[in-house]
Amino acid sequence: MEYVTLRVDWDGDVVVITLHRPEVMNALDAQMRAELRAALREEGARARCVVLTGAGRAFCSGQDLGQEADVTDLDLERVLREEYEPLLRAIWDCPAPVLAAVNGAAAGAGANLALAADVVIAAESAAFVQAFSRIGLVPDAGGTYWLPRQVGFARAMGAMLFAERIEARRAADWGMIWEAVADDAFDAVWRARARTLAEGPTVAYGRVRKLLRASMSSDLDGQLAREAEAQGDCGRSRDFREGVMAFLEKRPAEFEGR
Repeated sequence: MEYVTLRVDWDGDVVVITLHRPEVMNALDAQMRAELRAALREEGARARCVVLTGAGRAFCSGQDLGQEADVTDLDLERVLREEYEPLLRAIWDCPAPVLAAVNGAAAGAGANLALAADVVIAAESAAFVQAFSRIGLVPDAGGTYWLPRQVGFARAMGAMLFAERIEARRAADWGMIWEAVADDAFDAVWRARARTLAEGPTVAYGRVRKLLRASMSSDLDGQLAREAEAQGDCGRSRDFREGVMAFLEKRPAEFEGR
């Protein structure tokens, strides 16, 4: 598929999907949302790790408010239900781990697009902003789901009411993201992390993702049952057999994945 608003590059089994509208800080217009959904489904189905990042100085500045002749006439509920929700589901349902490499500002829906990923690595110069209240809106694109689970109720509420910048280092300290990395090391670090995921046991990774998501609304008995079922699946996988043999033979494992 040909993409206009994205750049798609392959590095072995890693697909890097770059939001590529740097002139508007990679703001999300209808075309980019459609192309991103398609890329996540089509490229993600063949990858062992998916990376989302941005071109230029921003990761994503959120909804493109300049796209419509009069943005105040836009049916926001329709846009969320028909365009954003399928995009977020494409990240959620992706068979490969999704890593957000946040290279710069991530604001509004752009921040929540990053937080929807399985792992977020940010350059130290990057920042996250729940900017919605600045224009009289509520956080969307999954922000009210992910953020309180990542940082707790009080911090999520403050971030959404005050709409202040949360620098990458503070985001890491809060548990919002996995790590903040010095700008000069950022590219090398996220690429190494993506390679680690691509070379890892993808069957187990898939079960981990499902288990952690289920744990947020599960009781102990239910979660223990899910763990046992998932471990049974993993125990029957080629990855498990390879992992054990590699351990016994004192060599690196070579996982085949799904």
